[in-house]
Amino acid sequence: MFTATVLTMFPEAFPGPLGVSLIGTAWREKGFWSLETLDIRAFSDDRRGFLDDTPAGGGSGAVLKADVVARAVDSLSGPKRPLLYMSARGRPLTQARVKEWAKADGIVVLCGRFEGVDQRVLDARGFEEVSVGDAVLAGGEAAAMVAIEACVRLIPGVLGAAESLSSESFEDGLLEYPQYTRPRTFEGQEIPEVLLSGDHKKVAQWRQEQREITTRERRPDLWAAHTAKDD
Repeated sequence: MFTATVLTMFPEAFPGPLGVSLIGTAWREKGFWSLETLDIRAFSDDRRGFLDDTPAGGGSGAVLKADVVARAVDSLSGPKRPLLYMSARGRPLTQARVKEWAKADGIVVLCGRFEGVDQRVLDARGFEEVSVGDAVLAGGEAAAMVAIEACVRLIPGVLGAAESLSSESFEDGLLEYPQYTRPRTFEGQEIPEVLLSGDHKKVAQWRQEQREITTRERRPDLWAAHTAKDD
């Protein structure tokens, strides 16, 4: 079973959105995956549960201590899993990486706070720093939920029909086409006629064209990579 373990100062933040809809059902009722939280404050040697200290070299804020985080990580048992540290300075979260993690027995996600985590424990335990976007959050909990949900939804059976995943954004380097449903007319805007034609070949062609247009306009970096593969 795919097991997501979260190392956090705030275990009460979970499951959050991971506990609702199809993903929540796949966890609570069907047992396709499991979620564990570990309060890293429990591994502090300070009776008050302090696990941070001032930054070496000076500066504002606080840094999570290497020894406390190490004890939390080392307490885990079972198969070896990818270790992720959610960080604004990490490599971007990508669908390619998510697909690799989803094949594993699960992931272990460390949620930072304050100014971050002592670099020595990240290096010593082999954490991969992962960013969910070019923005700074107050902590890693929200980012951890993003990474976990991206993995869990790829587990067979979680979302039902596997074919629905094949044309999603990033699966082949392009963004997804726009979606429409009833009513046919909304505030003067019509569903594109081709989608109502019943001609599956034309629908498929239109959708591919829309994927290319959207990717070219919104993500020129992805479009450049996509066209480079065709050269």
